[in-house]
Amino acid sequence: MRVLPRRLGHGEEATLVEHLEELRSRIVVALIAVAVGFGLAFAFHTYILDWLRAPLPENRENSLLTLGVTEPFFVSLKVSLYAGLALALPVVLWQLWSFLAPAFHQGIQRVVAAFVALATGLFAAGVVFGYYIVLPAALDFLTNYNDDQFNIELRASSYFTFVTTVLLAVGIVFELPIFVLALVRIGVLSSTQLRENRRVGYLLAFIVAVLLPTVDPISLAFEAVPLVLLFELSIWLSLLLERRWERGGSLEPDLS
Repeated sequence: MRVLPRRLGHGEEATLVEHLEELRSRIVVALIAVAVGFGLAFAFHTYILDWLRAPLPENRENSLLTLGVTEPFFVSLKVSLYAGLALALPVVLWQLWSFLAPAFHQGIQRVVAAFVALATGLFAAGVVFGYYIVLPAALDFLTNYNDDQFNIELRASSYFTFVTTVLLAVGIVFELPIFVLALVRIGVLSSTQLRENRRVGYLLAFIVAVLLPTVDPISLAFEAVPLVLLFELSIWLSLLLERRWERGGSLEPDLS
């Protein structure tokens, strides 16, 4: 009996029922990965809570409050779930890609599989950047703003929601090069279009930075600058890869 779902080959015929069975199996595998990640995270949730509290300024480290009987437990559950999702991300992405892969030619499959691997690495890099660069500056500004006017105390549930949302958002925006290169590879964009619309790209990067959870000008700058640099990196990578793909043949994917 097969435990893991079998990935169909390119062009391999399958009935609707077989596709639905495969989809169900891959969803089950992804959910199991999330459950295992959640279990591991909850087993070490005190260390995770300490890690997430570390970016607070020294004068705020012991200021987290809980206002309900169940709040400590549910905050621990929520943080463990977020951490479990992060741990399970490679498995979830691989299951998604494995389900979609048969629709693409074998050569395109290898390219997208590499993009999936790089996406995981870029997400991790975004989380690290958010943790060590964005959060300390944002929390120092926000938790000490007008502290002579307010008795500033932090509710634990709000704080951990804010921190995990920021880390998730920064991790996602670090996927920008993968997204751009994927569009270039399938022919939706080209390096020429990206260069000609560079200012539009910078504007969109700034808008994305504004839409991220942090609202202070310091963290906005910390978020906007990497986005612009990532967009610029995407332009040059797309130019280099286009030349490489052209030497290897047509850029058009073979979907037959």
